[in-house]
Amino acid sequence: MSYRSEKDLLGSRDVPADALHGIHTERALENFALSGRGVRPGLIHAFGAVKLACARVNHELGWWENEKFRAIEGACAEMVEGMLDRHIVVDALQGGAGTSLNMNVNEVLANRALQLLGRPLGEYATIGPLDDINLHQSTNDTYPTALKVAAIYSLRALEREVIALLEEFQRKEKEFAHVVKVGRTQMQDAVLTTLGREMGAYAEAFARDRWRLYKCEERLRVVNLGGTAIGTGLLAPRQFIFKAVEQLRDITGLGLARAENLVEATQNADVFVEVSGILKAHAVNLLKISGDFRFLSSGPDAGIGELIIPARQAGSSIMPGKVNPVIPEAVSQAAMNVIGNDAVITQACAMGNLELNPFLPVVADALLTNLDLLRNSCSAFRRLCVEGCRADEARCRAHVEGATATLTSLMEKLTHEQAAAVAEQARAEKKSIRQVVIERGLLTGEEFDQLSSPQSVMRLGYPLSERPSQPRRHGDAENGVPEQLQ
Repeated sequence: MSYRSEKDLLGSRDVPADALHGIHTERALENFALSGRGVRPGLIHAFGAVKLACARVNHELGWWENEKFRAIEGACAEMVEGMLDRHIVVDALQGGAGTSLNMNVNEVLANRALQLLGRPLGEYATIGPLDDINLHQSTNDTYPTALKVAAIYSLRALEREVIALLEEFQRKEKEFAHVVKVGRTQMQDAVLTTLGREMGAYAEAFARDRWRLYKCEERLRVVNLGGTAIGTGLLAPRQFIFKAVEQLRDITGLGLARAENLVEATQNADVFVEVSGILKAHAVNLLKISGDFRFLSSGPDAGIGELIIPARQAGSSIMPGKVNPVIPEAVSQAAMNVIGNDAVITQACAMGNLELNPFLPVVADALLTNLDLLRNSCSAFRRLCVEGCRADEARCRAHVEGATATLTSLMEKLTHEQAAAVAEQARAEKKSIRQVVIERGLLTGEEFDQLSSPQSVMRLGYPLSERPSQPRRHGDAENGVPEQLQ
C-alpha cells in the first residue's frame, strides 16, 4: 500500500494514498476503537446538508471562485445522497464532542472536491478541510445541528410507521368487534369484553404516540448553526450567521430556525432528553402490547389461545410442532433497548459542562439508534404479526361460557346469591356457566346469549329506565336509584 504524508498540530502521519480521509481521521481510528459501530448514515447525510448550506453561504459572501465552489458543492451533494458513506470511518463513540466526525467529514469533502477538480488527494492548499470545508464553523454548532436534522428525518419516518400500525389496529378493531371474550385484570379473569375493543385500545395508545412524535419536531427544529465555538459566533461574519440556517432550511425542506440564544443552545442538550422520553413512552406501549400478543396467543393448546398470530418459523430444535411468538419477542427486545438507551441519553445530557456538552456522540448514537429500532419494530409488528392475526372465536366463546367472569354480565337478571351458587356448582360439577344457569332455570339460552352479546358487553352502562328490577344494595334507595339521579 502506498501512502501520502499529512501534518497536523501533533506532527506528521502517513495516510493511505487513495483514502479520502486524512490525518485527523487516522488519529481518531487509533484513539477510539470503542464500539465497533460506525456513525449512523442519517447523521452523515445530515452533516453533508450542513456543510452544503455553509458552503453556499460562503460562496454567496465571496469567499471562493466559482470553480472551487462547484467542486465543494458537488462533494457535499454526494454526501447528502449517501454516496460517501463508506469514507466516514470513525467510531460512533468518540471524545472531543464529535470533532473526529466533523474532521472526517471535512477531510472527505475536501479530498472529494479535489478529485472533482482533478487535483491530487491531500493538496489542501487548493481545498482544505479546515480553511475551506469548515470555514466559519465549529464542531460545536455543526454537530448538534446535523444531529437535529437527522433526528427530524428519522422522526418523520417513525411517525409514518406508527400511523400505519395504529391504522392496522383500527382495522382489527372492526374485524373483531363481534368476538366476545373474557377480559382480564391482574392476570385473572375479570369481566367480558370484545377482542375488537382490546384492539381499539391498542390503536388509541399508538394514536397518542403519533401525536407526541409529531410535536417532537417542534423541539428539534431550533438549531445553533452559526454560533461556532460557544454560541457567540466567533470568527463568523454576521451575514453568515443570519443566512446559514436559511440555506439549510431550503436544502432540507425542514422548518428549521436559528436559536434566539445561541449560547444557551450550544450549552444545553435537554431537548434530546425530552425527545428521548417521548420515544421511551412509545417503546413502553410497544413492549406492553407485544407482551399482550404473546399472552393472548399463548399455548395455543394448553394456554389462552384466543388470538392466532402468524407462524413465522419453527420454534424449537427439540420440540416438534412448537411455534414461538418470535415477532412480539423481537419487538419486546427492541423496546427494552430503547428504554435502556434513554437512560444513556439522560445521563449524557446531564453531564454537559459550562459552555458545551462533550457527550453528544453517545447521545447521537443512542437517539438515532432508538429511532431506527422503533421504526423497524413498528413495521415488523404490523407486517409480520398484526396484519395476519386471527381470532379463535370458538376458544373465545368457550371461555365466555365457562368462566365465572361471565357472571358479572348476567347480574341484570341474577342476584349475587344466585350468581355465587352458579359459580359454586359450575366448579364442583365441571360444567359451563351457561349450562348451569339454564339447568337452574335462571335464564334461557337466548337470554344468556343476549346478555353476553357484543352489544350488551360493550354498551356504556345502562339507561336508568332499564335498571335491574331486584332491590339495590350498598346504601342505594330501597326502590332503586335515588330520585335526584333519575
